[in-house]
Amino acid sequence: MPEFSLKDVESALTGAEVLEIGKNHFSDIVTDTRKIIPGCLFVALKGERFNGETFAEEALKLGANGVLVSNEYELPKTELGGTIIKASTDTQRAYQELAHFWRMRFDIPVVCITGSNGKTTTKDLTASVLSARFPVLKTQANYNNEIGLPMTLLNMNETHRAAVVEIGMRGLGQIKALAPIATPTIGIVTNVGETHMELLGSMENIAKAKAELVEAIPSGGTVILNNDNVYTAAMKDKCNSGVKVITFGIDNEADIKAFDLNGGLSSTTFKCRLGTNGQVGDFTLPMVGRHNVSNALAAIAAGYALGLDASSIQQGLDSLEMTGMRFEAKRVGQYNVINDAYNASPMSMEAAINTLAEITKGRRIAVLGDMLELGDVSVAAHQKVGRQVAESGAVALVAFGPMGREIAKGASDAGMENVFHVDSHEAAATKLKELLEPEDTVLFKGSRGMKMEAIIDLI
Repeated sequence: MPEFSLKDVESALTGAEVLEIGKNHFSDIVTDTRKIIPGCLFVALKGERFNGETFAEEALKLGANGVLVSNEYELPKTELGGTIIKASTDTQRAYQELAHFWRMRFDIPVVCITGSNGKTTTKDLTASVLSARFPVLKTQANYNNEIGLPMTLLNMNETHRAAVVEIGMRGLGQIKALAPIATPTIGIVTNVGETHMELLGSMENIAKAKAELVEAIPSGGTVILNNDNVYTAAMKDKCNSGVKVITFGIDNEADIKAFDLNGGLSSTTFKCRLGTNGQVGDFTLPMVGRHNVSNALAAIAAGYALGLDASSIQQGLDSLEMTGMRFEAKRVGQYNVINDAYNASPMSMEAAINTLAEITKGRRIAVLGDMLELGDVSVAAHQKVGRQVAESGAVALVAFGPMGREIAKGASDAGMENVFHVDSHEAAATKLKELLEPEDTVLFKGSRGMKMEAIIDLI
């Protein structure tokens, strides 16, 4: 747990003011009164639907030594009985400053990952690779935003010898603002795709936003780029002087190059060259799909950058602990179910459909939901997914959601016969029960808001 003195807090926060002084030591940083522990500092975060400042007095009664409030906070006429610190602006920014202050106490490699697809998978893979050499802190789940990133960094302690964190973005300037909090020494950009097209408007803007991580890596650091993606490959020109660039790829020549890929329903084997004239290793990835080999190459590149050899990297991959619902294959009754329902974009949909075709020999059915935040390209993107399902040889498609009608239309227009659109999880499960035959393989995928995994529970 992070420990701060009052002096530390004042050093970490720009322009903060101490309104009341009680205790001058804090044993942890907490943002939720349900997680108050004796001696902590409660950071009163504010949002559209909540105001942590209304719980300031309660936090002190529950045992907090102090409370951090915004510059809009009005001190009650009666003393609250603890240390009250007023930030110069908002408490979210103050929380980030505390996390940065804490991170800078540790002289360890910090790997920061962004990209349109595969961020969380690459984070899990990279943490596993590095864990073969030393204890690693990693982002839990996908806590990659303004609150999740500092929360992760505040879990850093003296046992950690490396950290792997994920940064998401919803617009230009967000990564530029978040990356300095982590002060990464290694930056990975997995790819650039049409995710967030509604917010950013063009692939060029998405690439510009992702490249903010590349620009944040200081001289002496390392940038790892996907050489199979034209937008990420071009980011090498945005690196600061003195930054080492390592590329990875399957299709194109790269520093970390995979070849001889062979996949089954639960794992993939491939060969990989470490460095343009380096060691060639045989790797087994406990995941399926060409896209996941690409994610693994990014992790291998991070291991290579930190001096791990092929044997150590494979040892790390063997201990992989994945965040759920990412092309997760399992047996449900008489059927093979692939739960890839965590999220979806045009790029990840295509990868999932192609992988389904590559790894299965029998009948396969696709159950697909809407892809969100695509803006003006949404109709065309969903129809394209439908065409891809038809061309993949799937025996049936069940499409769910408003834009699912466009997926169905794309498949029907491409000549697919067994195409169905449904308006609820229950209707999807009913239709599936009519279609399923023993040993069928079923893919479930859609954006997080579609909750496609609920259909699995219903069958």
